[in-house]
Amino acid sequence: MATGKIGVTTENIFPVIKKFLYSDNEIFLRELVSNAIDATQKLKTLSSFGEFKGELGEMDVKVKVDKEAGTLTISDHGIGMDEEDVNKYINQIAFSGAEEFLEKYKDTANSIIGHFGLGFYSAFMVAKKVEIRSLSYKEGAKGVKWVCDGSPEYEMSEIDKSERGTDIILYIDDESKEYLEQSRIDTLLKKYCRFLPVPVISGKVKEWKDGKYVDTDKDNVVNATEPLWTKKPSELTDKDYLEFYHELMPAQEDPMFWIHLNVDYPFSLTGILYFPKVKSNIDLQKNRIQLYCNQVYVTDQVEGVVPEFMMLMQGVIDSPDIPLNVSRSYLQADSQVKKISSYISKKVAEKLDKMFKEDRAAFEAKWDDIEVFIKYGMLTDEKFYESAKKFFLLKDVNGKYYTLDEYRTLVEGNQTDKEGTVIYLYATDKTAQHSYIQAAEEKGYSVLLLNGQLDQHIIGLLESKLEKVRFGRVDSATPERLIEKEDAQKSSLTAEQNTLLTELFRVDLPVIEKANFIVEIASLSPNDAPATVTQNEMMRRMKEMAAMQPGMSFYGDMPDSYSLVVNAEQPAVKKILEDAEKAIEIPAASDEEKKDEKVEIKKPDEAVVKAYAEKVPAIKQIIDLALLQSGLLKGEALSRFIKRSAEMLG
Repeated sequence: MATGKIGVTTENIFPVIKKFLYSDNEIFLRELVSNAIDATQKLKTLSSFGEFKGELGEMDVKVKVDKEAGTLTISDHGIGMDEEDVNKYINQIAFSGAEEFLEKYKDTANSIIGHFGLGFYSAFMVAKKVEIRSLSYKEGAKGVKWVCDGSPEYEMSEIDKSERGTDIILYIDDESKEYLEQSRIDTLLKKYCRFLPVPVISGKVKEWKDGKYVDTDKDNVVNATEPLWTKKPSELTDKDYLEFYHELMPAQEDPMFWIHLNVDYPFSLTGILYFPKVKSNIDLQKNRIQLYCNQVYVTDQVEGVVPEFMMLMQGVIDSPDIPLNVSRSYLQADSQVKKISSYISKKVAEKLDKMFKEDRAAFEAKWDDIEVFIKYGMLTDEKFYESAKKFFLLKDVNGKYYTLDEYRTLVEGNQTDKEGTVIYLYATDKTAQHSYIQAAEEKGYSVLLLNGQLDQHIIGLLESKLEKVRFGRVDSATPERLIEKEDAQKSSLTAEQNTLLTELFRVDLPVIEKANFIVEIASLSPNDAPATVTQNEMMRRMKEMAAMQPGMSFYGDMPDSYSLVVNAEQPAVKKILEDAEKAIEIPAASDEEKKDEKVEIKKPDEAVVKAYAEKVPAIKQIIDLALLQSGLLKGEALSRFIKRSAEMLG
C-alpha cells in the first residue's frame, strides 16, 4: 500500500473546494456522473479507432444509494484507471484528462464533457471520505484502490477487481444525509442528467402493488440519450417538437412556434427555442432557457448567452464552446459568447421575417401574443430593430394591421402638420377614449391602438428612428388641434371677454384628487363640443416614463395636469358669456395700463363670479359633460350631474 500527499499548489485546497469552488453542493452529482460519462465515451472512441479490441459490454452509468452503509456510489464500465492514471489525474489537482484526450482525438471525440479536472473533488463537498476502485481497459492492468478523507493525505493500494471501469464511493457526511435519500438523488439526476448521451441508471422502476410502490426487476433509466435538439429538423414532426416542449415545460399551453438551432462554424451550437404565448405583462423569468454542454445540464441563468429580450422564450441551447468557470455554474463574458448571442438574435429575426412573408394572415393572427417579445427586442437590441422593422406591425383601433412603411403611406397625405411632420394618432383605451377616437375619425384621421406595457417606450423609439414622425394621443388636444395644418383661428373675443369666460369656468371647476386643471378658451367650430378635457402629450409622457424608472415612482403620485378647453364659438357658451357680461362688471383699465401691452386685463372679483356661476347650471353642466367624456366624472359628482340633467330636462 502506498501513501502520499496530493499535489496541489494552493494551501488548504479542500476547504476552498468545499465552500467556494462550487456555487451549490448538489453540483457534485453532476460532476461525478459527467466524469463517468466521459470515461464511457472515451472507451467508445478508443474502440472505434481499434485501440481497444475487447468487448464493450454494458455501457451505462449506475448511481446506487446505500442508506444503511451511508454511501453513494457512481459506477461506470468505461476506460478505467491504473495506478499511473490515478497519480496523474487524481493526485495532481486540475490536470484535466479530458483536455489531453480531446487534443489527441479532437476530430472525433465530440462528446467529452469534462474540461477542468476538478470535478472529482466536488465529492468532498458532501463526503467525509471518498474511495475510488478502478480497473483500466489496458491489457494486463491491475485494479487500484484510492482512499482520501478530505485531507491532502491519501492511501493507494492494489486490489482485485474483475470488471473494467470505475466505482466512486462517497461516504456521506452528517451534514449531507439528504443525499442518502433515493428521491433526492433521482430529483438531481432528473435536473442535471436527463439528457446525457449514456444511459444513467438509478435504482429500479417502481410499480404500485398492495397499496404501496415497490421495486420491480427493471432498471430505472433516468435520461433520454438522444434528446430532440441532437436530431436533424428534417427528421422531426410538429408532434415531436410539441411533446418535447411539454416535457421541458409541464402544464404549459402549446407554444406558438419554435426555432431549431444548428450551427457548427465558427462555433458549435444546437438547441430548440420555443415562443410561448406572452400576455401584456412582461414576465422575465430567468429559468425558461436551459444551457447544456454536450447534453450535460449547466445552468438556467443564461444572461449573456441569450439576448435579454429572449428571456421571454423557453427551451434548450447546447454548446461546448461557451466558456465556463471552473464549476461550470457561471458564464464568462467574452467575444465567443457575444457571437453566439448575436447568432441566436439573427436566427430569431430570420424566423419571424420568414413567417411574415410566407403567411401574413397567420402572422397577424399571432401578433397580439408575440408583439411584447418583438417590441422588447427592438428596444434592447439595435440589430434586432433593424431586422424587425420590416415585419413590425401597427394595429389601428379597428383591428387592421400595417407595416411601418404601409402606415406612413396611408396617413401622410391627411395627417401631416404645417411643419411637415406626420402625426400618428393613437389611443390607449378604445372604450374610455371612444368619443375622442370618433371625433378624430370624423375628420378622416386614422387612430392606432397602443395599449401594451412597452408601447410608451416604442413610441419614443419610433419617433427617434422614423423621419419627421410624431405620435399624439387622441385626447391630447381638441380634434382641430390634433394636427395643426395652419395657424389657429383667431379668437373673436376681446381680451376682457376672454378673461371673464375663463373665470366663469375656472371658479366652477370641481376638486378632483390628483388632478389639476387650467381653463383654455379656443375658437373652434360651432358644431364641436362646448368644452373638452385634454392632457398635454409631452407632460403626460414625462410623468408616465418617470413613474416607470426605479427610484422615480414618486412622480406617479404627482397630480395629473389637464386642460379644460372651452369652445367660445359654441352657441351655449356664447349665451353664457353674453348673459355674464350684463351681470358682472370687469374693472376697467386706466389709459396708461391700456398702453402697456404687458399689463394683464384685470379680473372680475372672484367671489362675485363664483356667486354668479352657481346660479347658472349650464356652466357646471358643460364642465361635467367634458369630465364625463374623459372618464373623470365619478362618484358623488356623477350623481349630481345626473340629478341636474333631469332637472334641466324638466
